[in-house]
Amino acid sequence: MSEEMVGTVKWFNTSKGFGFILTEDGTEVFVHYLDIQAEGFRNLTEGQKVSFVLQNTGKGLRAAEVKPL
Repeated sequence: MSEEMVGTVKWFNTSKGFGFILTEDGTEVFVHYLDIQAEGFRNLTEGQKVSFVLQNTGKGLRAAEVKPL
């Protein structure tokens, strides 16, 4: 099981459905709207705090199980 992390939304493009989260150490992590755990419209706001599980894919780091705080 991966460790849950906390980060801040760097930016999120609602129309394209993806963006990036900054971890506490400044690493950029890709986030897709399908990984956001929320009811209704899944969206993140710049500067918003989130918790997530970090995944290392073949293309780089990706946030999974993203929960707005």
